[in-house]
Amino acid sequence: MNIASFAPLAVLFPILGAALTFLLFRNSRAQRAVSIAVLSLTLLLECVLLASVWDGGTAAVNIGGWLPPWGITMVVDQFSSLMLVVSSAVSLAVLVYATGQGMADGDQDAPVSIFHPTFLILVAGVSNAFLSGDLFNLYVGFEILLTASYVLMTLGGTGPRIRAGVTYVVVSVVSSVLFLISIAMVYGATGTVNMADLAIKLADLDEGTQTLLHVMLLVAFGIKAAVFPLSFWLPDSYPTAPAPVTAVFAGLLTKVGVYAMVRTETLLFPGDSLNTPLMVAALLTLVVGILGALAQSDIKRLLSFTLVSHIGYMVFGLAMSSVAGLGAAVFYVAHHITIQTSLFLVTGLIERRGGSSSVDRLAGLAKLSPVLALLFFVPAMNLAGIPPFSGFLGKVGLIQAGIELGTPLAYALVIGGVVTSLLTLLAVARVWNRAFWRKPSDAEHPDPVLLAVPEESDTGSRAGRSNVTLLPRTMVGSTLGLVVLGVSLTVFAGPLFRVADQAAEEMLDRSSYIQAVLGEDTEVPPLALKSGGGK
Repeated sequence: MNIASFAPLAVLFPILGAALTFLLFRNSRAQRAVSIAVLSLTLLLECVLLASVWDGGTAAVNIGGWLPPWGITMVVDQFSSLMLVVSSAVSLAVLVYATGQGMADGDQDAPVSIFHPTFLILVAGVSNAFLSGDLFNLYVGFEILLTASYVLMTLGGTGPRIRAGVTYVVVSVVSSVLFLISIAMVYGATGTVNMADLAIKLADLDEGTQTLLHVMLLVAFGIKAAVFPLSFWLPDSYPTAPAPVTAVFAGLLTKVGVYAMVRTETLLFPGDSLNTPLMVAALLTLVVGILGALAQSDIKRLLSFTLVSHIGYMVFGLAMSSVAGLGAAVFYVAHHITIQTSLFLVTGLIERRGGSSSVDRLAGLAKLSPVLALLFFVPAMNLAGIPPFSGFLGKVGLIQAGIELGTPLAYALVIGGVVTSLLTLLAVARVWNRAFWRKPSDAEHPDPVLLAVPEESDTGSRAGRSNVTLLPRTMVGSTLGLVVLGVSLTVFAGPLFRVADQAAEEMLDRSSYIQAVLGEDTEVPPLALKSGGGK
């Protein structure tokens, strides 16, 4: 039996785990054990799936024996399996972090009975979106994400969290309605929502209808991916949530939108019909996002703006419609999921250790907690693209692809990407200088905890005041593991780039995807494929 036949288990395991943890709501220890075990098993399965498609090519699974285009199809290729592995790895780290936080705080801010089932449902939604072979099942994945993310965002029921949750839900519902309308229009025009089938049938539509459907889907996914000017909602929504929730949101949710953009652009609408608007949006996303980050004094809001900004790198790679550009974008997505999640987890530790996430109230953390300083420094330099980290390698790949493309807009994006990287370094260096390097007495509004704590840190005592705990080992260990994973992306950049380039080549060629779903005898419209420039 083909290993890819087990792909639906990547969705089923978290759903069953969510049901079991819900039944165990009276036993928090059992809930934690079940949720971690289920997510570990899911990650192991997804690693096997990635290995199976590394050389074996794309595989499709028809749920319930219904043949496409009528049944639900799940497709495993190098891109989807890579996204599954990276997303589940960071989700597992966040879950362990949240478990440590819950044990340290008595689960006051994130009730275990609610958190663990909802978190596993979120993971199931992410996996379903990455594996989906039809637009409607992709929509279902997004709706699972919306439902679970709203519950996670409003844990604790505080006023700011409820307000941020309402904004998030309203924006998400608007994008979902646009997506649903787009699906209805696609079905009305072609009689199918199966993406492999659409890849053939959309080509028979007139250009105006194709463009309308194309734009509708791009807008719906652009909102979910936080592409400028559709990114206004993100910086106000994410920072209010608990630290582990913010971390998993920042790492995964926008990347599901990016994944949907990549999948539909390469499979359903190949070519360069909207590449120019995409490049303009990428440039504006890069610049506006990083300028917003420079204006922030709160670390969580600063990271939220850098999250928006760096989405621009991924859109840039997609808009070049080349193997080099798309491969670099795939690599950068994997890098950014890991690094951005790491930084938000570290910010949760900073807030816990220093009593605040505002750089105006933080100082002296490098002396107070050298481990915390290291945990921030490594992913921060990676995010800024300092050699030899994976952030630098991904940006170099995008710059090289842009130079090979050679258009004025591509050169503008190359310059914008370099400037954004430098400004990102400036933003994180400012946090480092003020929060970690300067003396507590030099802070503009020093928090009393920083003036009262002893220099030696421990893992069980209180510091300065009763509502600020020092760093629990579980939280530090999970964050360290994720930082090490980010460093490993640099160590294993060669194999990862090979996977990314192979994934890009398969997506731009389309034949392996279409024939895996519809059969090897299916005739695929030919496409001119170039290794560097645009099509």
